[in-house]
Amino acid sequence: MDSLSYKTISANAATIDKQWVVIDATDEVLGRLASQVAKILRGKNKPSYTPHVDCGDYVIVINADKVKLTGKKMTDKVYTRYTGFPGGQRFATPADFLAKKPTFVIEKAVRGMLPKTRLGDAIIKNLKVYAGAEHPHAAQSPKTIKLNEIK
Repeated sequence: MDSLSYKTISANAATIDKQWVVIDATDEVLGRLASQVAKILRGKNKPSYTPHVDCGDYVIVINADKVKLTGKKMTDKVYTRYTGFPGGQRFATPADFLAKKPTFVIEKAVRGMLPKTRLGDAIIKNLKVYAGAEHPHAAQSPKTIKLNEIK
């Protein structure tokens, strides 16, 4: 059995094909949007997916300020951070962040769905989030996709 009729193909940096994708976040539920974006960033929607390689696409999310949260999450969900000083625990809601920095909510949700490794740090750099409908990546001729079209 020296010659097999099939071989396992692993993608590497030379063989991957990275595309640019635009997703409109208007009236999309945050968690559902973030899971689909994380899937595309990771490359799990491609047949050449390899777990240890950054084989995903570049994702541009526009209209991040129009994302939707279900139930009372807009006021009841709490993001906690710590300044490093005694008594320095700070709390903020998604409504606070959407008013100050609208891109944070989507970036944090997607980051939580990626690996907590060096690979995850590299993959999150392929995500570009913008509050408005305009983005500066027209030169890459990105393809617009709808979330319900993603498999």
